[in-house]
Amino acid sequence: MDLNNFLDLKNESKNIGNEMYQLTKEFFPICRSITGDGVRETLEIIKKHIPIETHEIPTGTKVFDWTIPKEWNIKDAYVKNSKGEKVIDFKKSNLHILNYSTPINRKVSLKELKKHIFTLPEYPKWIPYRTSYYKEDWGFCMAHDQFSKLTDEEYHVVISSTLKEGHLTFGEFFLKGESEEEILLSCYVCHPSMCNDNLSGVSLITYLAKYLSNKKLKYSYRFLFIPETIGAITWLSINEKKVNKIRGGLVATCLGDKGSITYKKTRNGNSIIDRVVEMVLNKSTDKFNIIDFFPAGSDERQFSSPGFNLPIGSITRTLYGKFPEYHTSADNLDFVQPKYFQDTFEKYLMVISELENCFEEANVSRKEIIKKNEKKKGSIYKNIYPKCEPNLGKRGLYDLVGANKDGMENKMPIFWVLNLSDGENSLSDISQRSKIKLEEIEVAAERLVESGLIHLI
Repeated sequence: MDLNNFLDLKNESKNIGNEMYQLTKEFFPICRSITGDGVRETLEIIKKHIPIETHEIPTGTKVFDWTIPKEWNIKDAYVKNSKGEKVIDFKKSNLHILNYSTPINRKVSLKELKKHIFTLPEYPKWIPYRTSYYKEDWGFCMAHDQFSKLTDEEYHVVISSTLKEGHLTFGEFFLKGESEEEILLSCYVCHPSMCNDNLSGVSLITYLAKYLSNKKLKYSYRFLFIPETIGAITWLSINEKKVNKIRGGLVATCLGDKGSITYKKTRNGNSIIDRVVEMVLNKSTDKFNIIDFFPAGSDERQFSSPGFNLPIGSITRTLYGKFPEYHTSADNLDFVQPKYFQDTFEKYLMVISELENCFEEANVSRKEIIKKNEKKKGSIYKNIYPKCEPNLGKRGLYDLVGANKDGMENKMPIFWVLNLSDGENSLSDISQRSKIKLEEIEVAAERLVESGLIHLI
């Protein structure tokens, strides 16, 4: 079948939304993290559909400014009151555990327990999702309604987990086309039971790869199933020689909710992928949003770091962090629907169809596309670690308990200065593009200079 005949493609793929939903349902119970058996179990399910290659990178491996952490696995976790009743039970929801919690088996007072519990007072029936990847700690998450009912007594805390030398695991599937030039399609396989943020992207990329496997393609397509942030950094670190072949790509997440399609542009905003996605959305009768690049969010910020500057955008429905259910137990199987999976899959498929149509037009070097014509004025800094985002946590510039959307806004000046300190943009330029006050940008720059991450040129 001709890939350029989208009407035929749409008809051929008309039941994929239901299949994506069922695959999401299969993934849902698994407790995943950035390392561990949950990732491997997820990749084994994907292997039933496409022949992905699994890679294992040992603990302690240096990947740019980062180090592969210890591997985390968990069997059980609970908190019992003095009557022996479980007031928190990991087996009822894997969001109950602070992801990456260290093992513990002891009795604590209510006062001490409260120091290790996270809730959402604004949504009292939902369990939040929290992580502590790079600071060894233990904790639980629970509905605020249940938290309010805890009485002043002794509690038995058990976390049956391991944190030890192991591996970071990721999956990769390469689909060879007529050309060596590549389109990169990435998703992340590190979140536990949340459907829209995380699993919708995994399901879509799986079915997109499966669907394209029997099609004649001009581009080659590389599909990545990686832990967010550290996985992208790892892949880029060990695959630098492959990067120059990438002509564009998309990070897939938040694809199953009822919201309108949102496209987050690439760092430069005028690549072939930007033009194609905008063309596809304009052809559609559906509402859509196109937003400019910003150096936070998902793995597009690693692919778009100044040392790589890959033209990677992101197609979502409602953008991460913009729906109340984000990073909570409410992001469940009821929150996503097959019809929205279907619509999103068709949008991605149309983008690929148009990319194939535009192959000859797009066959231009990336350097020519991103070349700038004018010299910037003012204070110009250069990122000392331009390849991927540097590890901010070990320098005291990032909260070590992660997944809280409310803390991201305070970090944005730092993210912007890091991403645009490429030797060409002044602080004034960064302020103008980010729409953040120059004073805040200057403070961020000072902190980054003090931390040894940027320098004045």
